[in-house]
Amino acid sequence: MKLSNDEVRHIASLAKVGMTEEEFEVIGAQLSQILEQFQSLSTLDTENSETTAHPTSLNTVLRNDEIINPKAGKDMLNNVPRKEHGFVRVRSVIE
Repeated sequence: MKLSNDEVRHIASLAKVGMTEEEFEVIGAQLSQILEQFQSLSTLDTENSETTAHPTSLNTVLRNDEIINPKAGKDMLNNVPRKEHGFVRVRSVIE
């Protein structure tokens, strides 16, 4: 599926991405190639495929959140200019 320059410009404006004319040509060709690859997926027979949320089984690789050095938090609070109820007090940042 070949994208026209107008379609590439429209996609760039939606994404709020500024590009030069040369970049429009390169990105347009790359996007067209990607769309062609996705279009080829529509030819696959998925009638008897099982629906999955993820292609592989998910196992967490994170460790449990355990306190190793309970004094570290207290030492850290000794170095902050303002603290309140065991927490670091900072000014609110609102834009």
